[in-house]
Amino acid sequence: MNNVAYLRPAPDDDALLRMQLNDIIERRQLNALFQPIARMQDGDIIAYEGLIRGPSDSPLHSPLNLFKAARVCGRTVEVEHLCRRVVLERFAELKLPGKLFLNVSPECLLLQPDGTRGETLQYIQQLGINPERVIIELTENQPTYDYELMREAVLHYRNMGFQIAIDDLGEGFSSLRLWSELRPEYVKIDMHFIQGINHDPVKLQFVRSIQEIADKSDTLVIAEGIETQAELLVLRDIGVAYGQGYHLGRPHHAPARALPAEVAKALSRNGVAVYPQRGAEKQAASIAKLLHEVAAVPPSMSNNEVYEIFMAEPKLMIIPVVDGGEPLGLISRFDMIDHFARPYQRELYGKKSCKVFMDPKPLIADKDTSLQDLSYRMVESAAHHLFNGFIITEHGRYLGMGTGHDLMREITQMQIHAARYANPLTQLPGNVPINEHIDRLLESGTRFWVCYCDLDHFKPFNDVYGYRRGDDVIQMTARILSGHCDPDRDFIGHIGGDDFMLLFQSEDWETRCRAILADFESSVLDFYSLEDRDRGGYISEDRQGKKVFYSLMSLSLGTIRVEPHQYYSHHQIATQASDAKKQAKKIHGNSLFADRRQHVQPG
Repeated sequence: MNNVAYLRPAPDDDALLRMQLNDIIERRQLNALFQPIARMQDGDIIAYEGLIRGPSDSPLHSPLNLFKAARVCGRTVEVEHLCRRVVLERFAELKLPGKLFLNVSPECLLLQPDGTRGETLQYIQQLGINPERVIIELTENQPTYDYELMREAVLHYRNMGFQIAIDDLGEGFSSLRLWSELRPEYVKIDMHFIQGINHDPVKLQFVRSIQEIADKSDTLVIAEGIETQAELLVLRDIGVAYGQGYHLGRPHHAPARALPAEVAKALSRNGVAVYPQRGAEKQAASIAKLLHEVAAVPPSMSNNEVYEIFMAEPKLMIIPVVDGGEPLGLISRFDMIDHFARPYQRELYGKKSCKVFMDPKPLIADKDTSLQDLSYRMVESAAHHLFNGFIITEHGRYLGMGTGHDLMREITQMQIHAARYANPLTQLPGNVPINEHIDRLLESGTRFWVCYCDLDHFKPFNDVYGYRRGDDVIQMTARILSGHCDPDRDFIGHIGGDDFMLLFQSEDWETRCRAILADFESSVLDFYSLEDRDRGGYISEDRQGKKVFYSLMSLSLGTIRVEPHQYYSHHQIATQASDAKKQAKKIHGNSLFADRRQHVQPG
């Protein structure tokens, strides 16, 4: 008998993937993890997001790989339903408090047959979970186009008692459109805009803008991906309702029912976060810079003809209707297609004037209208104007179109610059942001300390050594001040010239001030000649032209303590801090004067 070895062909990658996925489904080898979602104002955990993991020793451990394999194998709905069951079972088993955010893809929501849509509710009721405790979190893996069907599916879930959340706002292909169409109870801001928000004014302004829209639409915002206390406190100050991220709690199979003590303590503490700063304000611009030339159609054109224009130009979203130069309205691509998709609509209206499906009350503005004025009008107008855009005219005659996206971009940039004037020499915030921060501190009802910093003998130094060397001293002073402050709690501003202001929330402010003085005293020597350094000063002319001996430059710090409700404006604080600085300057050399009196302000 011959010994012959028969080699079986190795399964290809797709076959192996199918085997692994089939094994996971049949043996229910999925694990549920839960990550807490906390209320920013008090740190209470109000909900958990249910997350799924495959077997730890499998390439399908990651949910990304798991659902990718499910799509390849055509088993997306089956896998997603299994994931829901596993998460719900574990949530009920742990008897977790609060709500459950249950991930559902729009793709799956639309693919499932009508008969299976009640399956989730039925299973939830079997587990003894009230549907009002479950939030359907729409997680976008693929672009969503069928908004009408999506609205129907969401309405179906709402009628069963569920609430709706949109995940990764700002990251998905159509998340803003979904927000407008579905009006969810919650929106989650993608972690890209959250991480580093305490250092990035663009991210700060993005989140602020989203929060403003949410306030007007009765939507609650959840910030995802919070990893540091500084991010957490900035988000709390902006007014974001809820937070989620590793700093609050990592996903876990048996999650904590309260936040870590240090996180809860930080949220309960009075005070304000230090916002990131940006450069000086740009000149106000008009909406003419937003002009796009979009071909208009006359009101005599039929709906069939307008429909053909949309079909020929897939990227065209809006068509203006203009009669003899006068703008009459706008036709939306989505409205037109939506109407024609309904039974008999094309037969009934196809040959009629395009005015039938036109928005007769578009937003119209002259080209010289400022961006700020148009933004105010946009905020006061109906939400659809943000997506439809606006008509730009000159003396009432049609010029072109502007988009809501372009307007938001320009306004965001304007607000960044308008809110933060930066000193061009040190790039530290100037008077406007200093006063803004003081007002925020006053509103918060927290105790803080104001330190007015001024260089002594700076003008004669400039006269002898030149303005360039003087600028170097000011930049050195800015670095020293910044180096001895807590960037997350203490604010450093440059009033102008050689005057600075520190707004301390750090309790050890006095130790920091003395370290600043010591650092300045040693560092300033490097800016003098050896001769002047040895004799402790230099000769310069005073304003009368007389030769005067000036001591080496020194730093005077005048500080006041601000108790809650002691002052009610930054003007009062500036006056008191200036008086303290004058007292510090009366002390020879590097000095710290702390005004420890309690000033009673008139009511």
